[in-house]
Amino acid sequence: MAAPAPTSAARALRNVVFVDGVRTPFGKAGKKGIYAETRADDLVVKVIRELLRRHPQLPPERVDEVAIAATTQIGDQGLTIGRTAALLAGLPKSVPGFAIDRMCAGAMTAVTTTASGIAFGAYDIAIAGGVEHMGRHPMGEGVDPNPRFLADKLVDPSALVMGQTAENLHDRFPHLTKERADKFAAASQEKYAEAVKTGKIGPEFVPVATQSAELGWGLATEDEPPRPGTTVEALAELKTPFRPHGRVTAGNAAGLNDGATGALLADEETARELGLPIGMRLVGYAFAGVEPEVMGVGPVPATEKALKRAGLTIEDIGLFEINEAFAVQVLAFLDHFGIADDDLRVNKWGGAIATGHPLASSGVRLMTQLSRQFAEHPEVRYGITTMCIGIGMGGTVIWENPHWSGK
Repeated sequence: MAAPAPTSAARALRNVVFVDGVRTPFGKAGKKGIYAETRADDLVVKVIRELLRRHPQLPPERVDEVAIAATTQIGDQGLTIGRTAALLAGLPKSVPGFAIDRMCAGAMTAVTTTASGIAFGAYDIAIAGGVEHMGRHPMGEGVDPNPRFLADKLVDPSALVMGQTAENLHDRFPHLTKERADKFAAASQEKYAEAVKTGKIGPEFVPVATQSAELGWGLATEDEPPRPGTTVEALAELKTPFRPHGRVTAGNAAGLNDGATGALLADEETARELGLPIGMRLVGYAFAGVEPEVMGVGPVPATEKALKRAGLTIEDIGLFEINEAFAVQVLAFLDHFGIADDDLRVNKWGGAIATGHPLASSGVRLMTQLSRQFAEHPEVRYGITTMCIGIGMGGTVIWENPHWSGK
């Protein structure tokens, strides 16, 4: 007689909280960038150590997982970097780790993946983040795309070049003009500069010692990519490298950058037990696929899906952190949801056009900024972090403000 099938016990999901997030200052990729001679894994080590330094009430052995993303998993940002960086950072050898890749949404996926484990009860505490050293490892280094993508016409050749997908987005939505994109880009630079001036940007930084054979030792304490004082008139004169007489320029898109981010996530009861701060509470998330040729529209269906599953509408969202891979991509999102280009809820401290976009690291930058904005805005209950993702995807995470006043 066969043994009876085991019965499954019902599980109650636990609340997941974003405790804190930190990042290195972001650098320009290339031989003249601040991290030209700094290893990618050492950038990750800095953020892990900083999270532990800022929260001494957290015993290192209580960390249950370390998930670190990188888009180009090769060289010093390869070799299962979540595990190797955890060891290098001095976490106990009992703490496991893994690497993850969802291109630009790598750190976002590291957060949602470990958060799901926390909600399920597999972890109590996790560290999630991402790194990209685009100076050492240009996007696509060492890859071998299957020739059937083009031979079988699964995608247009432009789908493999992110700047060309942005040009395609301009084609699809001709009302999203270069003039609008340049105006949005200039505003991003202005908002970022004001945020630095008023101390909004900076508290999340972990200083990084840098080394140069020519210049010796240095200390990275601020973002390198921003261009303060950028004007719409100056942006109008820039070249359009992805298409003759195109609309996408180096001024209305994020650059090539180096940097790392890290976040501390926890079960809410565990956070309270250990006396850890609660920056925000996870409500839900979603990823969605779109045509790879217009990958920049990905945040739209991802946000619609996330809102529907959470039982919310776009009117419930009081703060938006939208990754500015390209200005046109943000404008497409705003237009779809009927939000003005200059809405004060959107990217209050500027975005990636100013601060930079080291691919797999950027999701946690968005979350860290949203968490800090929540603390300043108790009138806001919900916020989202959202981004477009290469090869035709979008990702959105909805967060609740623990400081919400109830009004």
